[in-house]
Amino acid sequence: MTTFTKIDCPTVVVASDNPLFESAVRIDAIEDRLFLVSVALQAPRQEKLSGCRIEWSVPAADVHAMWHPGSERSKAFQVDWGSGFQSKSTSLAPIASLYNLDGRNRLTFAFSDALNEVTLKAGIHEEDSTFLCSVTLSGEALPPTTRYEAVLRIDLRDIRYDQAIGDVAAWWETLPGLQPSPVPSAALLPMYSTWYSYHQQLASDELERQASLAQAMGCDSIIVDDGWQTDDNSRGYAYTGDWEVYRGKIPDMKEHVDSIHRLGLKYLLWYSVPFVGTRSRVWSRFENKLLRVDSSLNAGVLDPRYPDVREYLIRTYERAVAEWGIDGLKLDFVDSFSEDPDQPAGTAPGRDCLSVPEAVDRLLSDVMERLRAIKPDIMIEFRQTYIGPLMRKYGNIFRATDCPNDSIQNRIRTLDLRLLSGRTAVHSDMIMFNPHEPTESAAMQMINILFSVPQISMRLNELGDDHLDMLRFWLAFCREQRDVLLRGDLSPRQPELLYPLVSASKDDKRVVAVYADIVVPVERPVAELFLVNGTYNERLVLRPSIAPARYQAQIKDCRGRIVSTQTLELGQNLIEIAVPKAGLVALLRTDSL
Repeated sequence: MTTFTKIDCPTVVVASDNPLFESAVRIDAIEDRLFLVSVALQAPRQEKLSGCRIEWSVPAADVHAMWHPGSERSKAFQVDWGSGFQSKSTSLAPIASLYNLDGRNRLTFAFSDALNEVTLKAGIHEEDSTFLCSVTLSGEALPPTTRYEAVLRIDLRDIRYDQAIGDVAAWWETLPGLQPSPVPSAALLPMYSTWYSYHQQLASDELERQASLAQAMGCDSIIVDDGWQTDDNSRGYAYTGDWEVYRGKIPDMKEHVDSIHRLGLKYLLWYSVPFVGTRSRVWSRFENKLLRVDSSLNAGVLDPRYPDVREYLIRTYERAVAEWGIDGLKLDFVDSFSEDPDQPAGTAPGRDCLSVPEAVDRLLSDVMERLRAIKPDIMIEFRQTYIGPLMRKYGNIFRATDCPNDSIQNRIRTLDLRLLSGRTAVHSDMIMFNPHEPTESAAMQMINILFSVPQISMRLNELGDDHLDMLRFWLAFCREQRDVLLRGDLSPRQPELLYPLVSASKDDKRVVAVYADIVVPVERPVAELFLVNGTYNERLVLRPSIAPARYQAQIKDCRGRIVSTQTLELGQNLIEIAVPKAGLVALLRTDSL
């Protein structure tokens, strides 16, 4: 056990259940109250690094909530006797943030090892009201080694919590092997997805019909999800793994993709990466090269430690890009690459990797490298929760995990993703709603995901004019303001209250979305200010604290129809603006008073 103390930095203790490992710790102060703790463990011979824990504590003072990549609706404290949360390359990310009710960082810590499984915890210790913090390595998942090195980043600065989280994402980008993939411009434009609208019941003519309608609506790509590869529409995976087009649905894949391209849209295609179905033709080829079999899915999980498994998958994707001309892939279920202790992995010889995480890293790195050699602007989508820093290396689109018809959950998930994803494109879960619900209610699906790239999944020909007008209006707003919405300084307030007020600012423009009955601060004068009413109230109340200025205000309803125009004077007094439910206020500064 090694203990190292540095002024203003918590005492860090490193311990391992294997006594053969000796530890060394070095703490470097990067700036005031920001520290890098370098940890090295060494053994005289190859050993299992079991039960390695890095531990420290901080006072539970002026801390009111905790954010981490899997916290979703609950930003509650952990307890020191709890289990914490797990992170690995294909699940979440090794970071947690403690902050106060003013959104100020009190402790944000992150770990450099984004590949292997680690458990992070910041649990309240009842005896003295401190947070006992730790990062614990899963020794069973690591192959035997003589040396292990990693860095713990401890940020105690009094800054915005979202800045502290964003700084971690930027730090990860500087580490070897964690450089993110470039983001094509098409990844930042709205897309149409087939999943909620069709599930597996696909047909090329119907897809082309929806693509044409989506293009006219404001979408630039179509994502064809599960179903193109099978005539089985039972939502299972028994026939997954051959990855040949079922011609009863799409008779000529190349011509079908060309038809979509002629409409002016990009084409992305779904693959469930690890699954090989028990009824697929390649089952016999790979049945002894599986990590496990999932009887509920009627499929096995491929073992990427075999080079021929990796090569089979990579060549499958290369063929789709080269022969069919697709523009991107939706790579699904990569978090399923894991062993089951109750179910031994396949026994076939020929593995060239000891570690499953290392093999997944090799597979996905090679996928991106080889596909970019064919199409440099290839788009790769991953779904939450495989959204960590290593996943940014393999893909350039992160989508919120499935929350059909749940606009609030979509808001939480997209904003959680935005906080940690740097410039990687963050997409909403697919927008869907009941075609008979009030238009203002349907508009909430769009308004709640404004700070991400919209994906739409409705049968557009079955929607009424009001719903179509609403979608057209908000998609146009997302396109026109995408520079500030997606690349501006994002400020999501109060995660513990599910982000009731969110703003993004860039240059002399600001967009503010209001999701609760609260007073909206206006703290900085801008030339253009957009206020989005994400509530069922028919007013917005502003509290300006700026030099007096005159604005021309245009108020629109959820369909984009102008309901009023007026001149407003913003200065130091509260001001109330009448705005329809799910409506928009566009303020253009005319002069200073």
